[in-house]
Amino acid sequence: MKSPRRTTLCFVMIVMYSSQAALNLNLESVVYPSLLHGHGLAGEDPVRQKRTVAASPSAAREFTVNVEIALENASFLEPIKAYLNSLSFPIQGNDTDPATNILSIEVTAVCSPTGNEIWCSCETGYHWPQERCLHNLTCQEHGGSPAGHHCSCLKGLPPKGHFCQLQRDVILRMSVRLNVGFQEDLRNSSSALYRSYKTDLETAFWKGYSILPGFKLVTVTGFRPGSVIVTYEVTTTTASPELMHKAHTQVTQSLNQTYRMDSSSFQVTYSIETKFSIIPESAFEGDTVTLVCEYEGSSPNVSWYHAEKGFDIQNSSRFSISTSLLDNTTSVSRFTIHNITQDDEGEYICKPTLDIFESEARKKVNVMPIRISEKKYMNVICDSKPVSLNCCSEIIVNWSKVEWKQQGAINIPGSPETDTDTSCSRYTLTASGTQCPSGSSGTTVVFTCEFLSAYGARESKDIEVTFTSVANLTITPDPISVSEGQSFSIKCISDVSNYDEVYWDNSAGIKIYERFYTTRRYPDGAESVLTVKTSTREWNGTYRCIFRYKNSYRVMAKDVTVHPLPLKPNILVDPLQAAVLCTSSQHIKCCIEEDEDYRVTVHMGSLSFPAAKEVNGKQVCYTYNFMANSISCPENVDAFCHFTNAANNSVRSPSMKLNLVSGEIITCQDPLIGVGEPEKVVEKLCRFSQVHRSPRSPIGGVITYKCVGSQWKVKRNECISAPINTLLQLAQALIKSPSQDKKLPSYLKDLSVSTDKAKHDVSLFPGDLGAIISILDLLSMVPTQVDSEMMMHVLSTVSVILGKPVLNTWKMSQQQQTNQSSQLLNSVERFSRALRSESSSISHPNVQMKSMVIKSGHPKSYKQSFVFLDSDLWGNVTIDECQLQHLQPGSSVVTVAFPTLKTILAQDTQEKNSANSLVMTTIVSHRLPTPFRIAMTFKNNNPPGWVPRCVFWNFSLANHTGGWDSSGCYVKEVTEDSVSCSCDHLTSFSILMSPDSPDPSSLLKILLDIISYIGLCFSIVSLAACLVVEAVVWKSVTKNRTSSMRHICIVNIATSLLVADIWFIVAAAIHDHHYPLNETACVAATFFIHFFYLSVFFWMLTLGLMLFYRLVFILHDTSKSLQKAIAFSLGYGCPLVISVITVGATQPQEVYTRKNACWLNWEDTKALLAFVIPALIIVVVNVTITVVVITKILRPSIGDKPSKQEKSSLFQISKSIGVLTPLLGLTWGFGLATVFQGSNAVFHIVFTLLNAFQGLFILLFGCLWDQKVQEALLNKFSRSRWSSQHSKSTSLASSTPVFSMSSPISRRFNNLFGKTGTYNVSTPETTSSSLENTSSAYSLLN
Repeated sequence: MKSPRRTTLCFVMIVMYSSQAALNLNLESVVYPSLLHGHGLAGEDPVRQKRTVAASPSAAREFTVNVEIALENASFLEPIKAYLNSLSFPIQGNDTDPATNILSIEVTAVCSPTGNEIWCSCETGYHWPQERCLHNLTCQEHGGSPAGHHCSCLKGLPPKGHFCQLQRDVILRMSVRLNVGFQEDLRNSSSALYRSYKTDLETAFWKGYSILPGFKLVTVTGFRPGSVIVTYEVTTTTASPELMHKAHTQVTQSLNQTYRMDSSSFQVTYSIETKFSIIPESAFEGDTVTLVCEYEGSSPNVSWYHAEKGFDIQNSSRFSISTSLLDNTTSVSRFTIHNITQDDEGEYICKPTLDIFESEARKKVNVMPIRISEKKYMNVICDSKPVSLNCCSEIIVNWSKVEWKQQGAINIPGSPETDTDTSCSRYTLTASGTQCPSGSSGTTVVFTCEFLSAYGARESKDIEVTFTSVANLTITPDPISVSEGQSFSIKCISDVSNYDEVYWDNSAGIKIYERFYTTRRYPDGAESVLTVKTSTREWNGTYRCIFRYKNSYRVMAKDVTVHPLPLKPNILVDPLQAAVLCTSSQHIKCCIEEDEDYRVTVHMGSLSFPAAKEVNGKQVCYTYNFMANSISCPENVDAFCHFTNAANNSVRSPSMKLNLVSGEIITCQDPLIGVGEPEKVVEKLCRFSQVHRSPRSPIGGVITYKCVGSQWKVKRNECISAPINTLLQLAQALIKSPSQDKKLPSYLKDLSVSTDKAKHDVSLFPGDLGAIISILDLLSMVPTQVDSEMMMHVLSTVSVILGKPVLNTWKMSQQQQTNQSSQLLNSVERFSRALRSESSSISHPNVQMKSMVIKSGHPKSYKQSFVFLDSDLWGNVTIDECQLQHLQPGSSVVTVAFPTLKTILAQDTQEKNSANSLVMTTIVSHRLPTPFRIAMTFKNNNPPGWVPRCVFWNFSLANHTGGWDSSGCYVKEVTEDSVSCSCDHLTSFSILMSPDSPDPSSLLKILLDIISYIGLCFSIVSLAACLVVEAVVWKSVTKNRTSSMRHICIVNIATSLLVADIWFIVAAAIHDHHYPLNETACVAATFFIHFFYLSVFFWMLTLGLMLFYRLVFILHDTSKSLQKAIAFSLGYGCPLVISVITVGATQPQEVYTRKNACWLNWEDTKALLAFVIPALIIVVVNVTITVVVITKILRPSIGDKPSKQEKSSLFQISKSIGVLTPLLGLTWGFGLATVFQGSNAVFHIVFTLLNAFQGLFILLFGCLWDQKVQEALLNKFSRSRWSSQHSKSTSLASSTPVFSMSSPISRRFNNLFGKTGTYNVSTPETTSSSLENTSSAYSLLN
């Protein structure tokens, strides 16, 4: 604002007046020309605020006029103010306008030059409007005050608009404390005390607060305890902190001191009415959220805070704050958060400030994520059927928009639809074959649904849709026309490879059993081939190939015509074989069970003859009377019937063998059987024999005749009764039926009923028994699933043929076919494996079944018990839960127990073993985990002198006829009443009695026990004595290096063997008293036995190597400490490495120890070799060293002359190794001899004897045989007593030592080489004297 030089001051007055006349004031012509002319302000609009009012004469109205006056002399201002203050209002109007009264005149603003600028300041009680402070430069900006707030000083007079305005009245709610006691009368406003306090306090308050600009009123509102708290209200316009403090001081000074007012307790509260709102109320992540704070007053000073984070929010890229004035009394501040996140969630504070007073409003902003639920993956078949893709918001909101997009190699259009009630959007598409041809089958298109809110939030989800082309099927084009017995196949090809199921059915909708077709998938297609190897008339019809993918089906059909033609096995011929006299004839017959139009000829060699047709009920026979003289005689002729049907397909009947004879030696003649020479054997179908059965039903089977003297005698009868033969024929037809699985349940029921009715015939004729076994074998290969009812019928049939009345029939049957019992057992296992039902139990007199279904989670242990009171047999089966938890949920564990099958299964004639317990078959429907373990307990029916052996039925033995096998099974415990077995696989189990093993109460077993215990005691005592002797004579015998190392080796050999014997006692105690084999204790015992026995051998090796070194490398000298380090490393280091590697490699698989003894495993891992191989190698090395050393001593090289003392020590070492090493090696030789089945008991006795006294021989030959030891003992205990005899003893020792090889005593000791225990170096098949059979087995080998 430019200021003329003469202008030194201007001020603005506000004039209020009232008038009862209608006025149209134009003060510009009255005031401004005279005042502003020549002062640079005349060019501006003189009237800044003007009201034009039209009023009725009777209504007085008030008007406010702003008058701007410029003065050249600033000193005029104060006199003008004084003059105006001296006026008495109202001022009556003059003659010109008598109806107008001036109510008040006040100076509101004064503009004065400051430097080069003009500053316009409001008078007390007035301030510039907010919009002026926002758009004009304020004086306070130089002082750092923020722009935009209420201000009292502007640079330059604002043009066109509001001058300083009177501040609004505000009510200050205040309180102050009086340090006097509170009285209850102060609560009663009508009490004298209350009125006295109120009067005195208001008087003091008036005096103090009257200095505030715009002060109008002060009122005491009440008193409350806390000393005495006075609450009061002050009505004023505004006040600075300085004026408020001055007013408080004045109040304190004005009040009577008896009130004891606390000058520091003044508190001011000022409430600005605030409206706080959030748009939108429910915010989603990504929305633009606006917080609106509307408050009373025109103050632009508003601060925004985040309550939890506690920081002042400023404008930024995401936050924006704006404040505006709605009117003269209300302001609005807007805080906008762009792209809001959950981190922005929380309580926000709007804090407007009016002069010295602050107020705040709080509002919590909740931010919700947009959660969209969708089916992420979908498969759509391009079959022109509408498919809907769905996206739903978890929160029901009226979304602004939902958009669908797609991205992929193919474009499938669709239509979106949004349901506001559920906040779901549906995208419906229709994919046709043209949109996704077969080449694009399997293409994935990503559809994106995006939800948009009205405030900018958006969230999207992808749905991957795989489009599968509809399969185009092609099927075998040629017509299929076959005859019964012939094969055919139908190939169905799809041009796409995606399908969920492929199956075949017939025109009636009956599914074809899956064994008849195979399906293969290729990268660009698939094919399914229906193959029928032997067609029957049941295959006549239409067959459909069906490819199913989801709910889409593609079908192709093919007609199959099957012409009648008898199957070769269904053609019954007579005779099967016959002798025909050259001068006679033979009636040839071929019969079938149907009357069809066949052309039948009888062929004999190159000749053929038409056959005559004979119909007898359902049976049709084609006959021909063959004249023997029509061909050369004698001769052997093969004849057969040739059946040809209407389709010109043919089949040959089974051959008939005719032997044309001259008749000189014919002795047997029969019109049905024919003629034959003596011992001639002839087979004939039972149908055409003399066997009388029901005339209404056919009978099957073959009967064998033998010519004995002049009569035909029945040699073997394998005829099958009519009901059983009918079932056999139906079973043979059923396995060729396309719907065999549907017919199987009813057939099994018929089989059970018929077998029960025919059980008398079954007990008499092996043919019925064999037929039933064949039926079960055929049917067991049909089902993939068997329910409990089907299994009940199967076991009912099995119970009949395993009944005691049928056992004699079994014996006759086994004479002809030795594998029928194995065939029956295999059939039951197949049915059990296919069982799919809940846990069930089935009981019949001769068979019991119990099953359990594995549930998901933690399955319980499988424990089943079987008791057969009639047979006085029982058994238990247990599978631990740790074994079952690895099985697939839904798997079935089935156990079937047979009390009589033990006498039917083929005996193990080679080993003369026999089963004498239940046969229990346990099957799991799914694949077994490895390793697996099953435990069984059988009733002990052992005859005296027999030892049980756990076995299973191995179907692959004896050329697949089956036999007992013990692999993977072992006897866990034997008591008087029971035998416990454990096996690592599943099948049919039992126990065998083996006569080869010594009976626990036999003389041999007792003798081996006595030798073991006595020898073990001698060994331990001898080893302890050896250590005592060495301790006594140690200083005397270790004077030279060689002797010292020798005795170190002897002491460690004795110590290792002593500790090994002690651990052997621990291991034997577990097994001796039939304690359960504690896993940890057994592993520990095995480890230490292995380690210390190996240490014995390695110290022997150390002794030998030291001897070899001292004699061969004479000029090479090694320190004693180095020799000791090498000796201990070899003696204990090598055994420790071997032992640790062995246990580390085998124990994680739990195959470190044997199943029935605490010793190294042989059957599963051959861990025993970790002991046998090092021991045998050391024996061989020591023997070699002994030979070299002895040769060296006898023929020393020139210069190889060790000292006399050294040579004596070396000679003692040589003698020790020469005796000890063969001793150890010899026991192994006898141990190996016990491996062979049926080995002589002498080997067992010698093996036990030699090993039992091993400790004694170490004492004698390793310690006492040493002459220095003898001398040291003599000197130690009897120097004076033995001094006279010392020379004599020495002489005797030199000539014939006490323990020399030539002395009688030495020879006797040499015959006592041994160690306690029964040794068994056995393979898994060995069952003779071993740890399995004797509790006192003291074994190094096994």
